[in-house]
Amino acid sequence: MGQLVRGLPIKSENVSMDVSEMLRRAADLVPLRARTDAGLTADDVREYLRENELEVALGMLADFEGVHWQTVEFWGLLASVAGQMSLRDDEAWCQWRKEETLHGIIRADLQLVSPDDGGRRMPVPGTGQLRPMWAINHPGRESDTDLHVARIWVEWAPEIGPGERGSIRLSPLTPASWRHLTPGDVITMHERQPVSGSATITEIQRP
Repeated sequence: MGQLVRGLPIKSENVSMDVSEMLRRAADLVPLRARTDAGLTADDVREYLRENELEVALGMLADFEGVHWQTVEFWGLLASVAGQMSLRDDEAWCQWRKEETLHGIIRADLQLVSPDDGGRRMPVPGTGQLRPMWAINHPGRESDTDLHVARIWVEWAPEIGPGERGSIRLSPLTPASWRHLTPGDVITMHERQPVSGSATITEIQRP
């Protein structure tokens, strides 16, 4: 998904030798036909590993498409590598993807309420820190006041400013409660009165 924060390539002499081995193990989990967003393969990753370009290899591995083959082990290896390299945002992203492997992917288009209309005056941070409550409109219930917590990861931007709109991923505290949702459903974000925002579900991928 292109979420990793790129920096200068990190050479193997600067980190534990275990990092190279973990990246090789992760590359071995990539199917032959899998491609990154740029059309690269696991063999391309191995070529960068031979050149000791570890951060580049990590970024490539995180860009592979095909959520159905990506396992908890795969994302756990990448999270461990990012942690050893002290790439904290990258580590948080890989941990997030690890959770999605277990519980599925929920993507949505979030529109925040303007501060002039009572909305939040601070941006929504991008890397999963915010844990608001959501009214998720269970079918057959007379009220949507049954609220459920889900963390927010902002896609393609560091944050969503007050009153602005952006693409997000959601990580529910109780995933089973969200399984009735389908693309097109609208849920509302609650931090205080009134409502803080509304989100239209754009993609659901089951685990």
